[in-house]
Amino acid sequence: MPRPPKCKRVEQLPEFTYFKPAGTPRAELPEIQLTVEELEAVRLRDLEALNYEECAQKMSVSRPTFHRVIVAARKKIAEALVKGSALRVTGGNFRLAKYELSCKICGHHWKDIVCCRRTRCPICKANDWQKIDI
Repeated sequence: MPRPPKCKRVEQLPEFTYFKPAGTPRAELPEIQLTVEELEAVRLRDLEALNYEECAQKMSVSRPTFHRVIVAARKKIAEALVKGSALRVTGGNFRLAKYELSCKICGHHWKDIVCCRRTRCPICKANDWQKIDI
């Protein structure tokens, strides 16, 4: 019996979760599912240009596991682009990272997940905050 898949660490949920070719109605398109952790792997490796070891560390997985995730993600993205399929980012086996945050307005410190810029200070409700390096 295979062991259950390990939860991968994701820094934040994606802001955009659906991509499709222009000019084709959504109902007529085949859809490819990209998991949240696959998108995170692409973000870390291809957008942030981190090396495999750094990416694996950030996602709390081994290097071979990271490699499998990024290969699967790139294959799905390539298939969607070449075949003109829609790409939906959904699901997966992940947990959101928690950060120490500091409000730039009132100085309050708290731990929370970062949800784009929608995260707000629990005291003054401002969304002007920064991550604190621990």
